[in-house]
Amino acid sequence: MEVHSSLLLTSLVLIGLLSHITQTISHGNCEGSSQCTYVVRVRPPSNFSMDMSPMNLEDWYRSFLPPRMARSKPQSPFIHTYRQAILGFAVNLTKDEAEYIKTNDGVLMVYQDNLIPLLTTHTPDFLSLRPNGGAWNTLGMGEGIIIGLLDTGIDFAHTSFDDAGMATPPAKWRGSCKFESARCNKKLIGGKSLVGGENPEAPTDDVGHGTHTASTAAGRFVQRASVLGSGNGTAAGMAPRAHLAMYKVCTEQGCYGSDILAGMEAAIADGVDILSISLGGRPQAFHEDIVAIGTFSAMKKGIFVSCSAGNSGPLSQHTKQ
Repeated sequence: MEVHSSLLLTSLVLIGLLSHITQTISHGNCEGSSQCTYVVRVRPPSNFSMDMSPMNLEDWYRSFLPPRMARSKPQSPFIHTYRQAILGFAVNLTKDEAEYIKTNDGVLMVYQDNLIPLLTTHTPDFLSLRPNGGAWNTLGMGEGIIIGLLDTGIDFAHTSFDDAGMATPPAKWRGSCKFESARCNKKLIGGKSLVGGENPEAPTDDVGHGTHTASTAAGRFVQRASVLGSGNGTAAGMAPRAHLAMYKVCTEQGCYGSDILAGMEAAIADGVDILSISLGGRPQAFHEDIVAIGTFSAMKKGIFVSCSAGNSGPLSQHTKQ
């Protein structure tokens, strides 16, 4: 009950937090190129099992490709394959190849990949969170909760991610840190780089955005914090005792939808409680928005998804006079 209450607090906090707020294959560049990256969503057959081996899953996905691509073994033609966020795959195709795939009765939708911009945040002081009272004190500051972030990566050495006083990660956690150039701990318990395909590089932050959003969501208490020497005080995230897992899906240029979907795929499989997504593109119908489709899949599996609503506004038409 205590963990569920803490999850509710962390979820509500992140709503307030975010409401103001890529072997690697390159993404096909649709500007002046014969190929673009597409995400293909397929219909599950009646006998489909989530326990299908990765090799069998890829063989099945190959059956949707044009003949020349389906015979491309041993090199995989896919940028990403999915089974948790959606059933489908990301692949570089010509326009004619994309049209060929659309004719398959087992294909639900073919989405041309697009670049989605990063968003950021203002602090939610209105929640009146205090170390010595209120919801923070009552609900354990997010202790036992795992927050997965889809962003530009993270600065592993940042003081906000020190694990002093942190509890051991929950037993349900299935993620890991499979790299040597950076180290995880009891605060930062997982990380993957999924930009342009999963790769062994550490999800280090070359932009700063992911470190910012991660520390705002769950950074530990940092004494004597300041901004260029001004505003001295103690800095903390909204859920300072929560665990963090970073899924690097963005660069300085933005985030491709196929990589975002791969981040969701990994986070769902790893066992996060909350998915924090500080990015957003132009409005689309839900059935045409692969990010929305992926978040719905996460929600169906019991994960709270917090997406930013943008950095601008409010405009006059959004407020009562």
